Amino acid sequence: MLGGNGTTLAATSSFRAPEGATRPDAIVTLRLVPLAYTPRGVEIGSSLQDVGVPLRGILDWVDRTFPPEDERTFIASVRDVELLARVGWEAPFPERLDERSVLNLEDLPDEIAEGLARPQCELVACAACRALCVRDEFVWKEKQLCAWDYHAQVFGKRGPWHEGVYEERHFDDVPFCAYVAPPLLVELGVEEVLALAALGGGLPLQIVNALIAGESSRAYMAVKTELGYSLLREA
Repeated sequence: MLGGNGTTLAATSSFRAPEGATRPDAIVTLRLVPLAYTPRGVEIGSSLQDVGVPLRGILDWVDRTFPPEDERTFIASVRDVELLARVGWEAPFPERLDERSVLNLEDLPDEIAEGLARPQCELVACAACRALCVRDEFVWKEKQLCAWDYHAQVFGKRGPWHEGVYEERHFDDVPFCAYVAPPLLVELGVEEVLALAALGGGLPLQIVNALIAGESSRAYMAVKTELGYSLLREA
């Protein structure tokens, strides 16, 4: 791993000059890997983009691409990169990029290393802020959103808040998202008062309505998640 920032990792598996190329002018292939910062941690994208960089200009390219002004920037050890380039180190690029396939894992921030331990996923640009996010985790009105913009739009003041108990027909159409992030709710003046695992039959509706009925004067919102249901309340 050569370096990274808040959106991209740069990696290579070869410092060897292609056959027939003179070594000082050799072009080596670097692979750019997208990443997304989410409330659950860093997610590593499954798409790769190849770029050609002159072998003798790799360190300059890393410095330009990952400037120190970016607080999420990191770069590999210059000494190690120079050594690998000098000996022409080469290895097959892994089919799946994970923590076991990274030669210099100690150079990576902990959150990046933790992200590499999870399966890679497809990343898309948030329709609101254009930041990278995981496809289909947060979709609202057919738009792919990051967790922050989804929480702001759906769980904010203009979201689909509900007064009184749910009828079955309304409960079938509650918002869906991968998960609810309590720290993001605090900024909105919202609290999660119930989290349910997936239950069969009409149990989720009964449990949600039993809680709402005890304080029906406040606005609530049931949310379906990957794990089951959450019930939110305006604080």
